[in-house]
Amino acid sequence: MSDLRIVVVGAAGRMGRHLIQTINGMPGLVLTGALERTGSPVLGQDSGTLAGCGINNIIIKDDPLAALAAADALIDFTTPATTIQLSELSAQARIVHVIGTTGLSAEDLEKIEAAARHAVIIRSGNMSLGVNLLAALVKRVSETLDPAFDIEILEMHHRMKIDAPSGTAILLGEAAAKGRKIPLDEKHSTRVREGHTGAREQGTIGFATLRGGTVVGDHSVIFAGPSERITLSHIAEDRSIFAQGAVRAAIWGQGRKPGHYSMMDVLGINDI
Repeated sequence: MSDLRIVVVGAAGRMGRHLIQTINGMPGLVLTGALERTGSPVLGQDSGTLAGCGINNIIIKDDPLAALAAADALIDFTTPATTIQLSELSAQARIVHVIGTTGLSAEDLEKIEAAARHAVIIRSGNMSLGVNLLAALVKRVSETLDPAFDIEILEMHHRMKIDAPSGTAILLGEAAAKGRKIPLDEKHSTRVREGHTGAREQGTIGFATLRGGTVVGDHSVIFAGPSERITLSHIAEDRSIFAQGAVRAAIWGQGRKPGHYSMMDVLGINDI
């Protein structure tokens, strides 16, 4: 069997470098493309050297069309605008597109659904095994407890993170909402509290966001009921866990029918 050919987008970023390191260390995988935005100061550099794993002769470029033409999978932790453009190209190339980008709008998701008619798209607000197991547990607890238990999601990330709540917090909120058989919309979630807010509305899912330092990712889901609380938590200590999960998703996607999948599908835990 031939090696799985993978293109990494955002190759100079923190996640991009972790992905290159992960691909470099796994048999059966080969990095065939490393992409960055037009005008990036790292264009023309060796991606392996930049990632700290030695010369690999894969030069960082800004032409996705040429890179995708020689690839089986694309891994993308970038921005919503870039991800949407890449999803359209992935659909044309009929390859696997692993999306770790967060902050996608409802309109963005509609475009991703359209691309998934022709490409295998695996998207998650968090690619780690632990977080997706946590989401499955949150769903089960949410469907088990009655509405007297208020649900609050607390997350903290490094000071440079630009979207809030985090994609992982939204993933956990969606799991909680699914357990209660409600949509995670404005009616059923509270993203901001300020001033004289009045009593908490029963049945809503609350979010609290913290930013500071170099925190990779801390998430807790609190079920606060009459006289007791249940807290489910996950702490990410190294970004390599996200890279490992994304690569696992790319491997899983080979030979699948086109569609919009999640890490729950990859891990086989959709029935929890």
